[in-house]
Parts: sequence; C-alpha cells; structure tokens
Amino acid sequence: MKKLATLISAAVLSASFSTTASAQDTMAMVVSTLNNPFFVTMKEGAEAKAKELGYNLIVLDSQNDPSKELSNVEDLTVRGVKAILINPTDSDAVSNAIRMANRANIPVLTLDRGASRGEVVSHIASDNVAGGEMAGKYIMEKVGEKARVIQLEGIAGTSAARERGQGFMQAVDTYKMDLLSSQPADFDRTKGLNVMENLLAANPDVQAVFAQNDEMALGALRAVQASGKDILIVGFDGTEDGLAAVKRGKLGATIAQQPGLIGALGVETADKVLKGESVEKSIPVPLKVVTK
Repeated sequence: MKKLATLISAAVLSASFSTTASAQDTMAMVVSTLNNPFFVTMKEGAEAKAKELGYNLIVLDSQNDPSKELSNVEDLTVRGVKAILINPTDSDAVSNAIRMANRANIPVLTLDRGASRGEVVSHIASDNVAGGEMAGKYIMEKVGEKARVIQLEGIAGTSAARERGQGFMQAVDTYKMDLLSSQPADFDRTKGLNVMENLLAANPDVQAVFAQNDEMALGALRAVQASGKDILIVGFDGTEDGLAAVKRGKLGATIAQQPGLIGALGVETADKVLKGESVEKSIPVPLKVVTK
C-alpha cells in the first residue's frame, strides 16, 4: 500500500507540473560523488547559474553507488522538481533512474557522463575521446614516438573512462607507443597512488603516465616522487589541485575541462527546456591542454 501511495503521489505531482518555468521553481542535481573536486566545482557552477536564473537547486550525492543514485531520483520524483540534472555513477546502471524520471514526466539532462538508455533531453560534456587523444599527442611531443607508457583508468562502466581510454588508445596506435600496462584506479587519488606503486615495481622503464583524471594523476605523482624516477605524468579535468601541480612543474600537463561551465550549462539548458525552447541533444564544452 505504501508503494502504491508513493506511485500515486508521483503521478499527481507529475500531472501538476507546468510546461513553463517560473521564479523559485526547483531543479535537482544528482552527482555521482562530492568526494571529488571536479564534481564539487560542477555543483558550484550549477548553483551559481540556478541562483542567477531564480531557481532553487537541490543537490544530492550518490556516493558512487548506483543504488543510492536510484534512491535519490526516486525521492526527487515525489518532491515536485521541474528538471533533473544527473551526473551518472555508471552509464548503464543510471538507465533505471532515468526511466523512473521519464515515467514521472520530469526532463532529464546528463552532465559529464552519458547514459546508455532512457530518454535524455540533452547531454552536456567535454569531448572525452578528443581529450584522450590530446593527452597521447602531448606525451609523444615530450617523450617521442614509441614512448613506454602506462594508463590509469577511471571507473569501469562510465562513459568518461571508456571515451578517454578510447582516445588515448588511438594516440598509442598512431604514435606507435609501447603500452606497458593499463589498469583501473577508479578516478581516486589514493587508488592512483597504490596502483602506480605496483605498476612502477613491475615496469621500472616506464617513461610516461596518462591518468584519466587529475585525482589519479596526483596519486601517481606521489608514487613517482617516492621512487625518485623522472616520469612524465598527464592528468585530465583541470581541477584546482591538478592545475596547481602543473604550475609547480610536478604534472606535465592536464587536459582541462571546465566543470563549472558544465554545471552552469546544465541549468541554463534545463531552463530552456522548461520554457519550451528547443535545445541541442549534445552540447560540447571546450577542452585545452594546460602546461606550465
């Protein structure tokens, strides 16, 4: 009976949604994790734009747990939100959450990571494939073709990890690099340190590392510093910590995204959707290689 009552409540709320936005309407943002500076900056960008446009913004943390993500979206479907911005924990697992929002007639926009299934009105993200290629090209320019490289991968199942890896592997093939190892460290600094320590022991002749985000790059940096080796490290995201490490000459480069802009564009695009305006299915956010 309780579940039935929840479904009825969701139906009543979704039926009462207007098709136009008004002051103090509420949007929601479901973030994969707020234990990562990149997503904190994305949240802050969204909050600033929501305030500017006159929306309340609810932000929920999924803590990298797809079941928590589903629970968050289920909660939002009965809270009267006008739109949901979601940064998926996993591109496949998020489909159930998106379909739940679809059934409640709440428009969904994905940020940074895409979704495999479910109806999404717009996806706002950097071109991760191009970014991976940019990282590989930079390594080739600094180390040379046939460079001996290691890749630290992000969370398996996320579009960001898959696409960044795809782009980097294209560069590996193009520049005939010797990929010594490619292992996941889950976009996490501590795991980046631990995985890199093991990889350094197994591959003492490595010349360069591509980490699929700055957090793993900073973890790898600690391992490399402890080893006393001179190894080029390239990160991805352009987080505050990553950019600072590049400026100090500790990281060779980072492929800089603009997480604040991704969040702001998410809210701006949702606002257009609620006003009945047409929006692009995919909105790219520019990338750049940042060096010292």
